[in-house]
Amino acid sequence: MGRPTKALLTRGRIALAALQVVDEDGPDGLTMRALAERLGVKAASLYNHIQSKDALVDTVSELVNDEIDHTPLGDPDWRAGLAAYARGYRAVFLRHPNTIALLARRRVEAASALRGYDALLALLGRAGLGPADAAEVAAALDYLVLGSAMETFTAGFTRAPAAYRPEYPALADALDGSFARGGGATGLDDRGFELGLGLLLDGVERRTP
Repeated sequence: MGRPTKALLTRGRIALAALQVVDEDGPDGLTMRALAERLGVKAASLYNHIQSKDALVDTVSELVNDEIDHTPLGDPDWRAGLAAYARGYRAVFLRHPNTIALLARRRVEAASALRGYDALLALLGRAGLGPADAAEVAAALDYLVLGSAMETFTAGFTRAPAAYRPEYPALADALDGSFARGGGATGLDDRGFELGLGLLLDGVERRTP
């Protein structure tokens, strides 16, 4: 039998499989053994392409960051651009919520991530913020986006609204009222994010000349 015309393993294929493991099994499920099993190879063969578990996590970070659309950050209307960027940023992590615990406290080294932060800070500068204010707004945006994707407000309330009465009437009324607006728990979470985003945008506007 002749040699295969292309390698069975590539860095890109390994990275994609690693992301799938995290999506399905959580950050603790990402081990070289689990990854090798998914790829149908021996764990030792992975080290020909990925030097360490740390390097493997870097590849996952690169993949996730590559999904974030930074195009809105070039919008001359800073408010519209920032809002569109925040929604797209959140959508990526709603698709990959298990990656947040893996990546959130990690150093930012991927070129795509660094370009994204640079574009975000440039947009905030065009909006009229000074460098320090721009850094704080970028941090606030991260907290809003990643927090809303990692832990939804409604995930903690597993009962029907009526089941919280009579012990917790304000909670029952709040859930009932929001669910009546449509979308159930997801609708409440989405509207909560949009409210937070609107408040953030208003805060930026108040800081601009």
